[in-house]
Amino acid sequence: MKLKKFLSFEWDAIAGILAAVAAIILHLLHVVDEQIILPIVLALLGLLFVNFMRHARNNEITAEEVASTARSVRRIQAGLRHPEIVLVGPRQLRSVSEQFAREMSGDSVWFNVCLSMYVPDELFDKLLRPAIENPHVRSIQFVLDESQKRIWENSLKARVAACQGHEKVREPRWCRLERNVSFILADSHESGGPEALLSFWGEPFMAQSTERDVPRFIFHVQRNSELLPHLVELERGSVSVSDPDLP
Repeated sequence: MKLKKFLSFEWDAIAGILAAVAAIILHLLHVVDEQIILPIVLALLGLLFVNFMRHARNNEITAEEVASTARSVRRIQAGLRHPEIVLVGPRQLRSVSEQFAREMSGDSVWFNVCLSMYVPDELFDKLLRPAIENPHVRSIQFVLDESQKRIWENSLKARVAACQGHEKVREPRWCRLERNVSFILADSHESGGPEALLSFWGEPFMAQSTERDVPRFIFHVQRNSELLPHLVELERGSVSVSDPDLP
């Protein structure tokens, strides 16, 4: 290791410097005159020029290698396909939900969500209030099963009305939803496209208790997913209980 470091020194430059110092000392001592000093100076200039040219070539080689590496990295990135759906577990569940609410924009649909999840003050302030007060969100449309109407009227309606931006929350559409699918669909001003948080009622995706159903796993559906149009169709196909054609 020491030998390698020793050999890495710029010995030509060191030799040139030593020769220049020796020539100056000899000249000051009147041992040699200008006629001898001049060839030494010219030789040192030539040595420095050769050293400069060598380093310039090394810099060109390094620049070519860096450019080649950058092209390879771009090809690898272009070949990588971003996941369409990301599974979010219990440890990241709240942070992902909070970030989704902060990054929502445009018109949002909250389909078949569990309203009891927003009843505790902490969860209401972390998961629902940020979406209501988000200036990028234009509207919030709940599409809910009629069995949750009591929770809305008794526990959430007044609290939603007290939030800044409450006027963007439309009157919920009450339906008879027999499906176990639940999702929040909205544009993301971070990614520039639609995204969704998808969950399912029941185990293992949702832990059920006597007080409330608590999501355990959710799916973060990315903007490039082919599942998004199907979620839109699922929401559009839900029939309100006020519909006269409803049996």
